Amino acid sequence: MKVIVSKEIETVCPRFVGACVEAKVENSSYNAALWHEIEQMGERFRSELTTDSLKELPSIAATRKVYHACGKDPSRYRPASEQLIRRMLQGKQLYQRDTLVDLVNLASIAYGYSIGGFDADKFVGDTLTLGIGRAGEPYEGIGRGTINIEGLPVYRDEWGGVGTPTSDNERTKMTLSTRSLCVLINGYDGNEERVRANAQYIQQLLQRYCASDGGSYFIY
Repeated sequence: MKVIVSKEIETVCPRFVGACVEAKVENSSYNAALWHEIEQMGERFRSELTTDSLKELPSIAATRKVYHACGKDPSRYRPASEQLIRRMLQGKQLYQRDTLVDLVNLASIAYGYSIGGFDADKFVGDTLTLGIGRAGEPYEGIGRGTINIEGLPVYRDEWGGVGTPTSDNERTKMTLSTRSLCVLINGYDGNEERVRANAQYIQQLLQRYCASDGGSYFIY
């Protein structure tokens, strides 16, 4: 898979750094050890953060800043990483989906980046382009129905939008039958070292929980 960062994203975020992890995987409906890691992360965050200080984390603050620059209210369309950590801080349980979804959520929580996880076999074409959503552009968020993605950063394949930092698309979502995984990390803070560490962390999680060799990743 090739990933292109459009000029419109470069204009609003010249420092953007992304990473793409690709791997062959085996999914499962639930993994107790993975959930133990997620619960431990929640306990640590509740001792270190509040719902106000959460917004000041560099990875989240940078994503919110790009939302503003693109014309979107980040308090109405919260980045997924902020949604997840905020839910933990409020003492609420995260929604348990399946091992791949839960794993991607943990990786997003751990580093604060909004991360898209996709079934790579559902992409149309061999290129994803990161741009900005347009008025009236069709987009069905996972479990959310139609979403207005105007002003949201969005990855598109040949058929249209597949992922935003707020919600991925139903069309390319991961399921229990997913075997080819693509994960996209959005580093709007420009911290390549941290984005790379997040990609390597995902590889480690895949090795532990998804019968995978961890695959490979590249920075873009």
